[in-house]
Amino acid sequence: MDWVSWFDAPEYEFARQVLQRGVAALYFVAFLSSLNQFPALLGARGLLPVPDYLEAFSARGRPTLFRWRYSDRLLRAVCGTGLAISALLVAGLPQLGPPWLPMIAFLSLWLLYMSIVNVGQTFYGFGWEMLLLEAGFTVAFLGSDQTDPPRTILILVAWLVFRLEFGAGMIKIRGGREWRDLTALYYHHETQPMPGPLSRQAHLLPKPFHRLEVLGNHFAQLVVPFFLFAPQPLASAAAGIVIFTQLWLVASGNFAWLNWIAIVLAFAAVSDPVAHAVLPVIPLDWHPGDAAGETPLWWLVITLAATLLLVVLSYWPVRNLLSRRQLMNASFNRWQLVNTYGAFGTVTKQRIEIVVEGTLDEDPDESADWREYGFKGKPGDVRRLPRQWAPYHLRLDWLMWFLPLRSVHEEWFYAFLAKLLEADRQVLRLLRHDPFDGGPPRWVRARSYLYRFATRTEFRDTGERWIRTPLYEAIPPLSLRRSPGRRM
Repeated sequence: MDWVSWFDAPEYEFARQVLQRGVAALYFVAFLSSLNQFPALLGARGLLPVPDYLEAFSARGRPTLFRWRYSDRLLRAVCGTGLAISALLVAGLPQLGPPWLPMIAFLSLWLLYMSIVNVGQTFYGFGWEMLLLEAGFTVAFLGSDQTDPPRTILILVAWLVFRLEFGAGMIKIRGGREWRDLTALYYHHETQPMPGPLSRQAHLLPKPFHRLEVLGNHFAQLVVPFFLFAPQPLASAAAGIVIFTQLWLVASGNFAWLNWIAIVLAFAAVSDPVAHAVLPVIPLDWHPGDAAGETPLWWLVITLAATLLLVVLSYWPVRNLLSRRQLMNASFNRWQLVNTYGAFGTVTKQRIEIVVEGTLDEDPDESADWREYGFKGKPGDVRRLPRQWAPYHLRLDWLMWFLPLRSVHEEWFYAFLAKLLEADRQVLRLLRHDPFDGGPPRWVRARSYLYRFATRTEFRDTGERWIRTPLYEAIPPLSLRRSPGRRM
């Protein structure tokens, strides 16, 4: 029947290729990040051991394969399986088969990664975790090369981008005054969680440019998302603006895969004719001489069932978007589908860094030889150029940024200090620099510093990219030895 043909979107084959391979590539990064960091952070001997967490795990808790048993070996098996499936999808091999094959592959990634996230505690408490889960579930129903892309699923991916962008925009308008008076970018590049190699240059741009940045951000997040549902070529133009603004965020900071997944998902609104017009190397006809096969009725039923499920679940995030007490990065169901998103409702005006030091001296006073531990991503050495890590996620470094904003007296942080005193190899591998070359210090402590970017003149004079000022001792010297008032 003619009305059935509306559900097929043959003019969005390029979008499907980008969505499937791009989301799979980000799952690969997520599983790789977990494989490298999870055992040290959350493993059997980690900072927040999963076995201890599971003892108090509610029977109604979110689903995870580790509900009944956890081991580091099982965790590595889950990550290895996820890496293998992701690699196959990036190569496009499951997409060569029937439409249920990539569906099973993506749903497997969704379930495997959800098993990790749901026991990840504070180390997995970031909005881009649920964003990746929702994206993986949604693109699972894009089908394979044997069928045309389903139009309703593409619309739902655009709806996901809308919630991501518009939700973030509304959080800012309802949040700190700095977003309304256009001064937020006076501070953001300097105080963001993990600066990149170009963050200092972005921060040093003239203030009028920063005000234009904020205006551009409001336009991109509060106006442009509505045009993702407009006729072509307006929808593709809206997607292009989203992609451009996200690329600027990629260049000016490190936000794990948040910006990258927004870029990938925005391609849901880019049609083949527009993509071909912009880059003629992109084929206009992906199936020359033979169109993709007619969509089987059973596959149409599956995609419509998935569409109905996601539409029904959209009630709660829509209500949240309209609420004056808008939640940021919240899930309304145990499967983490159709969530609400948003970031940086307020911008911190000063950068406070917690610096961890250790000493081999017997007496841990100020005359002791205190040596600083170096982290891979967070600022430390004032001369070191920040590295580009995104889309890879340095979880320990990110949580270090939150310490001065919340409380330095976090359970995981004291566990981290204890691991340094034990010279735990797994934890030391998470660091860039161990001043004791694998040996245990006698004492460790945490100090706070005020960091700011050096001006161009200061950098020319000193070679320092950061200027830091000592503030106070956040945690006094601690030792594993029995010592009154200083025992861990």
